[in-house]
Amino acid sequence: VHNLRIRCSVNGQVMQDSSTSQLIFPLPKLIAWVSRFVTLVPGDTLLTGTPAGVGFFRKPPVFLKRGDEVQCEIEQLGVICNRVV
Repeated sequence: VHNLRIRCSVNGQVMQDSSTSQLIFPLPKLIAWVSRFVTLVPGDTLLTGTPAGVGFFRKPPVFLKRGDEVQCEIEQLGVICNRVV
């Protein structure tokens, strides 16, 4: 669980590529901590921050624009894809 590949691409270009092993807090500990305060159910999302590759810090900076397609993937969990409006 704590070594799953995480990736984000914009219009098919990989912008971020990392692993859950790079997170500051191991996922099992994060889930246990959150569960002390709320009941987690299937479909809940935990926001954990972001790996290197954020567009603002690229040289030159890269910003999302209308029509861009953003795809986020976590190995063994699935993919979510959204279009910028």
